[in-house]
Amino acid sequence: MYYLNALLKNEVHPTEINLFIWDCFEEWNVLKVTDDTPNNARERVFWHLLHELKLGSGSLNDLDNDWNLKFEIEACMEFLQGQGRYPIHCVGWRPV
Repeated sequence: MYYLNALLKNEVHPTEINLFIWDCFEEWNVLKVTDDTPNNARERVFWHLLHELKLGSGSLNDLDNDWNLKFEIEACMEFLQGQGRYPIHCVGWRPV
């Protein structure tokens, strides 16, 4: 969450988010999760958030003007931190 909080405060360059995403994929690969491994709402929101960050990476440079992406990031982060509701349009799929 450190990188995402810093991104929302314009304290980190958006290219750092791409590195964060790749680090997440590398860590995920180490876990050796299979299709049979159950998931939960937090995992779905996490993958949804990474997907939104990757798709919206062009807007990350101007996040203050992309209210939809900023709202989506904030909603996901609040849920992951136990402070919000499940995001409305969340479609989080884990990589296989």
